[in-house]
Amino acid sequence: MPYLTRTRQGPTATGLGTGLGVPGVAHPLLAPDEWNRLNRPGTPLHWVVLDVADGPGVQPDPHCLEAAGRLRNAGVRVLGHIDTAYGLRGFGEIISDAHRFLDWYRVDGFLLDRCPAGREDLPEVRRTVATLRVIHEDAHVVLGHGTHPYPGYAEHGDQLVTYSGPWSDYRWSQAAEWTADHPPERFCHFVHGVPRPHLEEALRIARWQGAETIYFTDHSDRVPGRAEPVDPWGPLPGYWDDIVSRVGTGVSE
Repeated sequence: MPYLTRTRQGPTATGLGTGLGVPGVAHPLLAPDEWNRLNRPGTPLHWVVLDVADGPGVQPDPHCLEAAGRLRNAGVRVLGHIDTAYGLRGFGEIISDAHRFLDWYRVDGFLLDRCPAGREDLPEVRRTVATLRVIHEDAHVVLGHGTHPYPGYAEHGDQLVTYSGPWSDYRWSQAAEWTADHPPERFCHFVHGVPRPHLEEALRIARWQGAETIYFTDHSDRVPGRAEPVDPWGPLPGYWDDIVSRVGTGVSE
């Protein structure tokens, strides 16, 4: 199997085990059932990303504040979604988004989506992360590369998204060798288009590659008859209860 990597040794630093990182649910007015299901006791959530309007929006949204507050009161981290546009957005724009997320929604940290992955971009990402930790000392920062970045990024983000994409690629993917020097709690995998019969296989791949925070969905970023991609993360997967059950009881070897 081409996606197998060498076995990691030792426990993770947090001891949380495999759990779900939800990369972004549709607005609470559009997806009230999804937000209610996230609040069910015992759901193995590491964090949930709040994306109000491609970021924090231009003014406070009471519906998002309520939805985020219920999760935080239940002990679930809520992260603000900040798009870095692969380094094309300015430092000031990113920090402004972070301030609004903190002031309006009291988030616990941030997902820097479409984060650059190259060595040349590392200094600017390092500057951004350092500033986020100044304005929120306990911020949980997830670098959403979507691919394996230059190894130096692991020194700055709490977690790195090293895969984000379709199941058709994920099932043959490989973890970069350098990731074996870090515990699985440092890595996240987001996979769309995973058919229900392949859910167990996807969970095994994540374990073998050493990713402890995962999100798999049967929704795709492609819709027949539509040229542009769509957001596969907005609705919860059709097998949400199944994946919650499997992850909550541990993934079998």
